[in-house]
Amino acid sequence: MPTTPTEDATTTVLYCHDPLNERRVDAHFAAEARHVRAAGGTALLVDHDALIAGDTDRAVARVPAGAGSLWYRGWMVPAGRYDALDAALRRRGCRLAVTPEEYRRAHELPGWYGTFAGLTPASTWLAVAPGRTPDPDRLTALAADLPPGAGVVKDYVKSRKHEWDEACYVPDLGDAAALHRVVGRFVELQDEFLAGGVVLRAFEDFVAPLTPAGTAAAPEVRVWWRDGVPRLVTAHPDSPVDEVAVPDLEPVRAAVEALGCPFVTTDMALREDGVWRVVEVGDGQVGDLRNGVDVDAFVRILTAGRAPLCTPSGSGTTRL
Repeated sequence: MPTTPTEDATTTVLYCHDPLNERRVDAHFAAEARHVRAAGGTALLVDHDALIAGDTDRAVARVPAGAGSLWYRGWMVPAGRYDALDAALRRRGCRLAVTPEEYRRAHELPGWYGTFAGLTPASTWLAVAPGRTPDPDRLTALAADLPPGAGVVKDYVKSRKHEWDEACYVPDLGDAAALHRVVGRFVELQDEFLAGGVVLRAFEDFVAPLTPAGTAAAPEVRVWWRDGVPRLVTAHPDSPVDEVAVPDLEPVRAAVEALGCPFVTTDMALREDGVWRVVEVGDGQVGDLRNGVDVDAFVRILTAGRAPLCTPSGSGTTRL
């Protein structure tokens, strides 16, 4: 019989195991797991490959029964698989700290867009199965809900910005042939990993901000929120530089609080008119941490409750 999940003062984090050694944390997350243990927390292991394959009982086989509330920190998980992971853990008398509904709300654009609509580029979307490109008429109708001009193609979770001209950017959303070509290539490249459907977003021009010292800062920053409180600002993992300019977070704070999810990331960029915009929202459990970030500061997001704002710490990371 499954035991009833219990509250535990110890922070427990579920990490993906190394594909070559199921007793060891995946190398990408190993340093973070060491810091969790040093802070008095517990690191447990999940088989990500088994989870994605649908074998959830095998995926959680190394999780002790009655382990309580668990944070997940690992590779991205489709919302449906996350739901199955939580169900498998509950059969073992434990559960995820972020519920499946909260995860989907923060992880997929249709879940968070309405809350952030005034802070992020205008967007519209269409549910699409992997491998199925919508016909040109449906895409034209979808684009008609956006301002005229350029647009960006993505799915509910990710874009293919590294194939910018081929599978991401549409110079003119009114060009039906170009729109269909870019969306088709995007769907083709995403293949089975297409998440939810096709999203069209209005294109906005962003510029690199400056630090208080006047030097070039990261063109995109990632803000980490716990329980509606901003805790850490880092350069985006893809940024060419480490230094960050901290956005005005007050307009975003209200949206994060309204979203009501316990662990959220907001990726932000400075529009050419000087307004900071939310480029993407995500669940913090699957948010990548930039190399060189203060791991202790990050781990405290998981191991501590609410905390007051603090002053910048330098080194390309701002602790909040």
